Amino acid sequence: MTRIAVLKREQMNAEQGKVFDDVKAEGGPLGGPYWAYIRFPKLMRLVQDVSSCLGQGGLTKRERQIAIMAIARFWGAEYPWSVQTRSALALGIAPEIIYTINAGGTPTLADPREKMAYDVALELLKNHKLSDATYASASKLFNEKELVSLIGTVGQFSMTCLTTIAYDCTPPDDVPHRLTW
Repeated sequence: MTRIAVLKREQMNAEQGKVFDDVKAEGGPLGGPYWAYIRFPKLMRLVQDVSSCLGQGGLTKRERQIAIMAIARFWGAEYPWSVQTRSALALGIAPEIIYTINAGGTPTLADPREKMAYDVALELLKNHKLSDATYASASKLFNEKELVSLIGTVGQFSMTCLTTIAYDCTPPDDVPHRLTW
């Protein structure tokens, strides 16, 4: 059960309501970590803007999504995993790839950029750094802006995961994919 009460729109103060309405109009997410972020409307606005900016950093949607799946799995973040699995399937990411990431395995990714997005995200999280070899390989596949976007996504989405873990955000009932332990 989620530790933080989910505020209804009518319970929000003027600043919270404006940010909520703006994010909703933009089609941005309003669940999970945003249940907490709305308590600090400026943070909610900034988090939404950073996520949107990183999504425009040159990575394909699939590359970014594969990195996000690796991040959610690394942190064991139930809410993001379940919601992002739906997004991954919509992008055509094969269920076998999702299942392998969920099981803690290394997925077989034919596209070298997708594989590198996965490898960079996981290496940063597990080792707290990138080896010279991984950095050199990533620099050959991604231009500078794309690599900054990928590394930024690791940090930004880790914040999302940690927020949902801290507040024990319960995944929606309509998502069938859960983390396995």
